[in-house]
Amino acid sequence: MEAITMRTRLITTAAVIVGLLIVSVSLFAHHGNAEFDIGKRVTVKGIITRWSWSNPHCFLSFEVKGDTGAVTQWVVETQPPRSVTAGGFSQKTFKPGDEVIVTLEPVKNGRPLGRMLEVVLPNGKKLVTGHLD
Repeated sequence: MEAITMRTRLITTAAVIVGLLIVSVSLFAHHGNAEFDIGKRVTVKGIITRWSWSNPHCFLSFEVKGDTGAVTQWVVETQPPRSVTAGGFSQKTFKPGDEVIVTLEPVKNGRPLGRMLEVVLPNGKKLVTGHLD
């Protein structure tokens, strides 16, 4: 009888721990907007180096040449594939070497990171993410 009670407690405790881990992982899987300078818009022209079509966010990496000729690598995120497809984005929207104009909300710390608001493709077509007001 005592062995059955101990086994039941062990199984119950293990189930609770696994349940808490599952809930905590999902709570931390998505970040908030605190790192972005909401309302500040920056527009840069750059050359695509990588387009990552993935969950939980798509990422666009591109190089921007500054006034002095120095090149800065920018990375911007947008929503997941399912959310941006309606706006015209696809896995094949960007190719390395494409020149684009990106409007973004930068991060507050000044690093070359941000959240994509819109992008003008080489053919002149403008795509807007769901982040734009």
